[in-house]
Amino acid sequence: MEYGGGDGGDHHDAFFDPQRRKKRYHRHTAHQIQKLEAMFKECPHPDEKQRLQLSRELGLAPRQIKFWFQNRRTQMKAQHERADNCALRAENDKIRCENIAIREALRNVICPSCGGPPVNEDSYFDEQKLRMENAQLKEELDRISSIAAKYIGRPISQLPPVQPINISSLDLSMGSFGGQGIGGPSFDLDLLPGSSSAVPSLPFQPCLSDMDKSLMTDIAARAMEELLRLVQTNEPLWMKSATDGRDALDFESYERIFPRANSNLKNPHLRIEASRDSGVVIMNGLSLVDMFMDSNKWVELFPTIVLVAKTLEVISSGMLGSHSGSLQLMYKELQVLSSLVPTREFYFLRYCQQIEQGLWAIVDVSYDFPRGNQFASESRCHRLPSGCLIQDMPNGYSKVTWVEHVEIEDKNPTHRLYRDLIHSGLAFGAERWLAILCRMCERFACLMVTSSSTTRDLGGVIPSPDGKRSMMKLAQRMVNNFCASISTSNGHRWTTLSGTNEVGVRVTVHKSTDPGQPNGVVLSAATTIWLPISPQNVFNFFKDERTRAQWDVLSNGNAVQEVAHIANGSHPGNCISVLRAFNTSQNNMLILQESCVDSSGALVVYCPVDLPAINIAMSGEDPSYIPLLPSGFTISPDGRPDHMQGGDGASTSASSSTHGSMARLGSGSLITVAFQILVSSLPSAKLNLESVTTVNNLIGTTVQQIKAALNCPSS
Repeated sequence: MEYGGGDGGDHHDAFFDPQRRKKRYHRHTAHQIQKLEAMFKECPHPDEKQRLQLSRELGLAPRQIKFWFQNRRTQMKAQHERADNCALRAENDKIRCENIAIREALRNVICPSCGGPPVNEDSYFDEQKLRMENAQLKEELDRISSIAAKYIGRPISQLPPVQPINISSLDLSMGSFGGQGIGGPSFDLDLLPGSSSAVPSLPFQPCLSDMDKSLMTDIAARAMEELLRLVQTNEPLWMKSATDGRDALDFESYERIFPRANSNLKNPHLRIEASRDSGVVIMNGLSLVDMFMDSNKWVELFPTIVLVAKTLEVISSGMLGSHSGSLQLMYKELQVLSSLVPTREFYFLRYCQQIEQGLWAIVDVSYDFPRGNQFASESRCHRLPSGCLIQDMPNGYSKVTWVEHVEIEDKNPTHRLYRDLIHSGLAFGAERWLAILCRMCERFACLMVTSSSTTRDLGGVIPSPDGKRSMMKLAQRMVNNFCASISTSNGHRWTTLSGTNEVGVRVTVHKSTDPGQPNGVVLSAATTIWLPISPQNVFNFFKDERTRAQWDVLSNGNAVQEVAHIANGSHPGNCISVLRAFNTSQNNMLILQESCVDSSGALVVYCPVDLPAINIAMSGEDPSYIPLLPSGFTISPDGRPDHMQGGDGASTSASSSTHGSMARLGSGSLITVAFQILVSSLPSAKLNLESVTTVNNLIGTTVQQIKAALNCPSS
């Protein structure tokens, strides 16, 4: 049999003739090897011209020269790897020996006070865990009792009363003193476990029956019908406000169209907040729906308003490969970026439905559970059908129409500084949600851009696309940490110090165990001031590195220079900066700063980061373990009616001018100044008076310098 014809017979012979199959090796002479080695030392990668010259000099074919250099490079690489392996093995053995020695030392450690074994520091946190479990059991008991009472028709008096648990943690009593800026003879601060973003009052975990799920499905379907009418109907449901041009809900028309059996409108302590707004965002509809239906992604999309979000149970997963028909029971906690405003907690149903090709509706409606315990919020919040309509537009854009509709019953009066902003509905209204969505969609778009058009190299440090994404993730984590640090969530117990201004400085302490934060005891402090200056002008003042020395107490008057810049959106104020201080002994320390501004307010957050950590992020490596302890400022309009400028009848939209929108919301600004300091790297450390006095003076000096720089009265 022949294979392929032609010289197939030769191939056949070679296959059966081992002598002909044997490969011939050519050994180079000592002179050739010496010449090749000398050339390899000078140039391990010779080009074609150099290889031809060598072949002529040594009488070898260019192909032989090429293969020799390839083999030599492979051999050299193997030698280096063997040497590295030996060094790493030796280092590993050394570390293993040190580890064994440390373990032996820890096994034999004794308490210096009593000479006995050390006390387990986790016992305190075990007690906290038991207390929280006890509180959850009480919630479940309250729920069962209320359900049983409905069927029996009278309260369950046979059950013994359950006393509420007062979560008092490590008392850091300061004793009696008359320190400057601290009112009263003494005060206690609670030290809570976990990072500043931890919320000890875990969402109530319901156990749902098939009847519960059927009821939830009916509630969600009715809520979707109501939302679609609220989105698509103008008059008589919605009227244009004569003062600021915003859409205002006509409550008489609403009650007539959507009558409710148990209306709470007659309650004198109840407030209704209703708003509607629309705008265009740079994200396609399918991506938006995916982020809304994933609680973790949803928090990332609204970091400055959503403090906590969790999916408690998926009632329906929707159609295969689509979120249409998806129904979830969720929990969320919303915040205004100030330690003076209570957070708002909601247990709610989120229902998604595809109306037609390229058109989606997502509705939220409250589903209340009995709370009646010490974790209850300072406000009773009930979410009436609210949500958004998402319509696909060309080039990856979407038009979003947003409706917010909530009932609020405040247990305590709203702080006077924020009364106008809260009661006008601006603090949690549709305009704020849409402004944040527009800004964050631009940020995500910048995150996806691989070109260097969004970065500006000012010092030879602008990274690769991977490095840029890593820097943006690091900055976002910094902003999230800062927002959580000033929240009034149940995870924080704020203590007010007198002094600085009429509001006072509020402080709280927590034990930090998050790998993204320095380990130890962290003291957070914040105060809020009102200035008769527009939010945009205040933001420009904080954003400008040329005026930083006028307010940054820690800079000691030294100027700073921006050495790296990453744009986060169309507004020039939305960016990440790396700053370097002049004339300082700490040349190894840089400042990471993110500033963001939209029609609802602004934020400037910064944090000292050492040069090696910045290099890790800029090289594209995972920045999750870089420790951050950010400080900064939040800026919002005061919302005062006497400052409102109106009459143009234009709706506030995400696509409108940020400067114009903020100016229209009031000419004064509410500024929250917040610092975090590491009191001690020991988790069991006690808070001392010196730390509190230091942070109190730090905030007081900063506030005075801000007022002086902006020509505002000191009192």
